[in-house]
Amino acid sequence: MKKKAYVTLENGKVFEGWSFGAERETVGELVFTTGMTGYLETLTDPSYFGQIVTQTFPLIGNYGVIPPDFESRKSWVTAYIVREKCDAPSNFRSEGALEGYLKQQGVPAVYGVDTRELTRTVREAGVMNAAISFKPFTDFEALRAYRVKDAVKSVTSEEIREYGVRGNTEVVLYDFGAKANIERELVNRGCHVTVVPANFPAEEVLARDPAGIMLANGPGDPAENTEIIENIKKLAGRKPIFGICLGHQLFALAMGGQTRKMKYGHRGANQPVKELKTGRVFITSQNHGYEVVSESLKCGTLSFVNANDGTCEGVDYPELDATTVQFHPEACSGPRDANFLFENFIERMRR
Repeated sequence: MKKKAYVTLENGKVFEGWSFGAERETVGELVFTTGMTGYLETLTDPSYFGQIVTQTFPLIGNYGVIPPDFESRKSWVTAYIVREKCDAPSNFRSEGALEGYLKQQGVPAVYGVDTRELTRTVREAGVMNAAISFKPFTDFEALRAYRVKDAVKSVTSEEIREYGVRGNTEVVLYDFGAKANIERELVNRGCHVTVVPANFPAEEVLARDPAGIMLANGPGDPAENTEIIENIKKLAGRKPIFGICLGHQLFALAMGGQTRKMKYGHRGANQPVKELKTGRVFITSQNHGYEVVSESLKCGTLSFVNANDGTCEGVDYPELDATTVQFHPEACSGPRDANFLFENFIERMRR
């Protein structure tokens, strides 16, 4: 039997739909993502910690649940909103329907919502908090008070993990909420990857004498990670470094730059970025709500900008042998335009 569910925004706007995930109420930061595919990667991307995710594509679940495509060990979204759910997926790799997976993961979800209007509301008013409830929500004071806190601490692994063949090019990957495909891309290029917790001391990383250091993606406000930023300062200039998404932001902060929250962020698989050196435009996958303030950079050279809004998408630090990008060159699902950045990192390590 269908159960009515309400999506209440902190500005008072209410959207009605039907529950199809875990039957519980919750509060989170409402965001939207524009990917036509990749809902499994979205659900398992730690960068969505603390957020209620709205899919703008109208039909979700049509290829079912495929565990090998997951980006981490579990789903991290606070809640999930779609226009229409598919109960009969068609894919030879599918191991079940989306609804069952969401219930198993404890993720509340709502379908039957006008996601176009919901997305338009967020684009015009900016990211805001929302509540999922089974009766009209009235505690707006609690709703407006919600904040995503301790995000990296909540998603990072507490243990050291290793991938690939020992003796290959050694890379230490900092897990700030790392997507699994970052490690896969490195292993596929002949690297041995050691994944370490977000707070792993710089001195211990340098004692391992890796060929390079990877700063991964992750959730939340980058500026709250003061200990990690201090750790990165100790690594800068000591080894080749490649930063992606949150790693890009944290490195900029460590180098004296600033970050700020965006109106509604970039989330989806169709974000154009322009390489300033060549003028080429690449279509990229992105998932972030904060940006590096280009004007605040005290060192390094702006390398990529967003072709839509001109925001910072990449910085090169040649004097420190470091490169960082806001987008995801390891994108799955998503465009592979920027995959060459991994080759560039491999080349820098071998030099």
